[in-house]
Amino acid sequence: MGETHLRLGRQTVKVGLIKIMRDLFPGEQLKTSYSIMEGVFCNLAGSVLSTREVKQIDVALRAWIARDAPIRSLGKENGYYVYEVDGAVVNVVYPAHPRPSMVEPFAIIPFAYGFIVDFDDADRGAGVPLIPPFNLSAVYEEGQEWLRRIDIEEVSDVNAFIRDDRYLKLIGIAEALHEKKISGIADEILRQRRALRVLLISGPSSSGKTSFTQRLCTQLEVNGLRPVALSLDNYFVDRDKTPRDEEGNYDFEAFAALDLPLLQRHIAELILGEPVEVPSFDFVAAKRSGRTTTLQVGASEILLIEGLHALNPDLVGDVNRNTLFKIYVSALGGLNIDMINRIPTTEIRLVRRLVRDARYRGISPAETILRWASVRRGEYRSVFRFQEDADVMFNSSVIYEMNALRPLAEAALRDIPDDSPARDTSVRLLNLLTFFEPIDVSKVPFNSILREFIGGSIYVDGK
Repeated sequence: MGETHLRLGRQTVKVGLIKIMRDLFPGEQLKTSYSIMEGVFCNLAGSVLSTREVKQIDVALRAWIARDAPIRSLGKENGYYVYEVDGAVVNVVYPAHPRPSMVEPFAIIPFAYGFIVDFDDADRGAGVPLIPPFNLSAVYEEGQEWLRRIDIEEVSDVNAFIRDDRYLKLIGIAEALHEKKISGIADEILRQRRALRVLLISGPSSSGKTSFTQRLCTQLEVNGLRPVALSLDNYFVDRDKTPRDEEGNYDFEAFAALDLPLLQRHIAELILGEPVEVPSFDFVAAKRSGRTTTLQVGASEILLIEGLHALNPDLVGDVNRNTLFKIYVSALGGLNIDMINRIPTTEIRLVRRLVRDARYRGISPAETILRWASVRRGEYRSVFRFQEDADVMFNSSVIYEMNALRPLAEAALRDIPDDSPARDTSVRLLNLLTFFEPIDVSKVPFNSILREFIGGSIYVDGK
């Protein structure tokens, strides 16, 4: 799937929303706060919108679309696409259509103190109503509150720290937040230790799951609880039994690529404290080798499963849910470029991935970009639909990361030739990166989740 949030039809809805919010609420400021699946949560800064007012917004926006007055492009300035909309000037980071009638179908749904602009979600199916993800929203709100406490709300605030040579303080604050959150999760697991037998950790691509898991394991050991890892990689079926995707390629991320009966039996036995013989998958031969490893979970230990499918309830079979502790990890962002222009979380993860791929995996930036649509399809199918069942959600973003990633990402993206099918995405990302003042990555702590992508991590492959 493509970057659905960046489609011209959706950006056109945003342009119209900015205009009609100025008309309906003069003197107040619209804020596009955060993603809600295929939509975005919006609110007025510092005030609460009533259900009646949200209905007014919906009616006014649809009336603007029906009038279909041209949206006039005034060019591009300082990274923004500038439009004239019914005499008002609107600055947005991503481009829109020239006519309101070209918008994609949408719904405006009252939610919390604002509203969600919701687009049809390919994962849940067209026409199926949105079930607001309350847990995900709570994590976003917590992040927003933390930013307010440290007096940072927009990218320009972070840039000011860098220009004033105070960015080491910013790095320290951001990393301390992560350590505090991870320590809190470990303490919560300890409090529930009597019932818990399995930790399940999942999240979309480039969320920093590996580093998060290692840091959580360290905190658990501080608490006297040793995690015992069970790798899902060892439970792949042989290549000739691997399902294929719609293009005929082997789909290693499909749930059916795992030997579920064996995996479920082993999980159940490990929960009971029984030893199991874990198979070994030979990736070169593309089949299970004859070797096995004995694994057992003792009284002071807890089983740990991390992977794409870890939150899928079918992974563990009929195991009692009370014995499971599920953690969802993702780079959920938090900062806006300005009040009406947020940083899409998928852009953050794509930048992370292409930097890591180019530096350490021998994958060109163009390859990473062209594979991204397939990666995103897998996330919708295997991760996002189960995220609300998590006991805890962890935001792996750090507020300075795009500043740290900028020089590395720019160097990689500029290698993409003009005739590459990845060129448009490269130009889009290069434009986004211009909003961030670069920083010296040598100052990033070696246990930072960001190190998983820029290198030098004490957790990932010894780099």
